[in-house]
Amino acid sequence: MKKYVYIIIIGFLVLTSCEKDDFCTQNPITPNLILRFHDKDDTTKKKSVERFSIIAVGKTDSLFVNSTTDSIAIPLNGLNTQTVYTLKMNDVDNIKANNKIATLTINYTTEEEYISRSCGYRFIYKNVTLTSSNPSWISSLSTQNVPVINNQIKAHAQVFH
Repeated sequence: MKKYVYIIIIGFLVLTSCEKDDFCTQNPITPNLILRFHDKDDTTKKKSVERFSIIAVGKTDSLFVNSTTDSIAIPLNGLNTQTVYTLKMNDVDNIKANNKIATLTINYTTEEEYISRSCGYRFIYKNVTLTSSNPSWISSLSTQNVPVINNQIKAHAQVFH
């Protein structure tokens, strides 16, 4: 009988000493920069970009390859104060010589915010400035200054083309 009491006590101790699993339910934690594409002639009208590709300068993998889209969410490098992307579009055909290329430079300051033990930290981007160079297809940006990027609820800037 004592043997069963010891087994029950040990079993009870093992079951009550387990810690509840902690899962992060706030994904994605660090927000992306959201750009929406609009018609340069009618700024209220969205305009999809055809055969669109985007790649971070110094990287080999593209975020989008030959996509048709009217908005994108792109990550910023939280370990730097600048992220540079090359944006390509081809509204004629799929021939490389007809690609239109623009460079989007994003400067910002980062602030770390603690979320929870399971989620860890996230970056909040402040004083974000956007500049476009080699404007072969981007005519303008709706804003060059975004005060803070701390969510992904709506577009942070519009790209007119």
